[in-house]
Amino acid sequence: MVNNTNTKKILAIRGMNDILPSRSCDWVCLENILLNWLHSYGYSNIRVPVLEQTSLFQRGIGEVTDIVEKEMYSFRDSYNNDSLTIRPEITAGIVRAAIEHNILYERPRRLYSIGPVFRHERPQLGRYRQFHQVDIEAIGFDGPDLDAELMIMVSRLWKILDIQDIKLELNCLGSYQDRLNYKEVLLNFFEKNIDHLDDISKKRLYSNPLRILDSKNPTVRSLIEEAPVLLDFLSDDSLKYFDSVCGFLKSNNIQYYINNRLVRGLDYYNLTVFEWTTDKLGSQSTVCGGGRYDNLFSMLGGKNIPAAGFAIGFERLIELWNFYKGTSKTKDCDIYITHRGLIAQKLSFNYAEKLRDSGFKVIVHCGLNDALKRQFRMADLSNATIAIVFGEDEVKNNFASIKLLRVSHKDNVNQEKVPLEQLIPFLKDKIKNNFGFYDE
Repeated sequence: MVNNTNTKKILAIRGMNDILPSRSCDWVCLENILLNWLHSYGYSNIRVPVLEQTSLFQRGIGEVTDIVEKEMYSFRDSYNNDSLTIRPEITAGIVRAAIEHNILYERPRRLYSIGPVFRHERPQLGRYRQFHQVDIEAIGFDGPDLDAELMIMVSRLWKILDIQDIKLELNCLGSYQDRLNYKEVLLNFFEKNIDHLDDISKKRLYSNPLRILDSKNPTVRSLIEEAPVLLDFLSDDSLKYFDSVCGFLKSNNIQYYINNRLVRGLDYYNLTVFEWTTDKLGSQSTVCGGGRYDNLFSMLGGKNIPAAGFAIGFERLIELWNFYKGTSKTKDCDIYITHRGLIAQKLSFNYAEKLRDSGFKVIVHCGLNDALKRQFRMADLSNATIAIVFGEDEVKNNFASIKLLRVSHKDNVNQEKVPLEQLIPFLKDKIKNNFGFYDE
């Protein structure tokens, strides 16, 4: 007797989404574009664990942040009682790896990592509990030229993807001493207006008043507009640094807007911070954000090492990309091989391997007794460009019947017979001339 209590359908966790083949083709395409873009700037891949010590994020991100206070997936390891956390971001893990393996002993490094991160928050469009980041870190580099290069680099990506109407917002957080001076002035301002603060802002008032500038509460936002501006409290060195960053951007025709309230959501930033925002994704407007973090290495037990970087939300990027280009149609293969009879099926497998050796993506229909009508239906659903038919006549006379499945011109012949010794050159020529995507 079957116990029906265990047959209830198991669903994915809310906010953690399956990427099905109808959408994953766009993911794979975008990943390839991103890899080419990253390699063109000399960045190397690094892969760090998804699970880290909780203290890594508490010390790195900052304990008085939304991520650490409310959004981390943390638990006690039953084996040794260690507090562990599934990573809510990637930068801290890369810095930990750089310190642990001393990867900067020869030279500075340009590194990237692409993968999932996890935050426990209310799922909504563009904001998920599991999402993916493209994380770029330039470690061991100081100076405003590197900061500007990061933004120039992102600007190039928008051009590659033909993404428009995206805005660069820029600010300077100054040095540690600059922020101490500013925090004192900001604290006095908010204390005088404490009745206008919500409970979250009151909690942050004495631990880190800068975090109040991130508030989304409309009443608090109105108060923030009247608050002192950080740029007015920067040292001459910090202002000179920021002016130099802006100068590099201007000389490269990168348009930017100074946002005096931009502080980012992580405590490790200093000097330059930036975000790229758009109005095409609703309330989740930030697609890319980053800045300089010269103190993070020492905060995590390493030497004082300058560094800067940024992260791009993959889901938001792909939504924005699709907004401009439309979604792609899934293409399982270039060529779908149909057959009639056992000998023809064996020949199909043989020629499929030869075609793959020549660079084609090929599917051989599986199912010896399936009618040709069903096989052609499967070929059409695969979005293949060409169908090859191997039947009794084809086997006996050493030729293949070729059917073009995506003919766009009336004068094209959509079915031809081709001798087997000419099959591969014929297919290369046919696909290149008619569809333009075969490369030698």
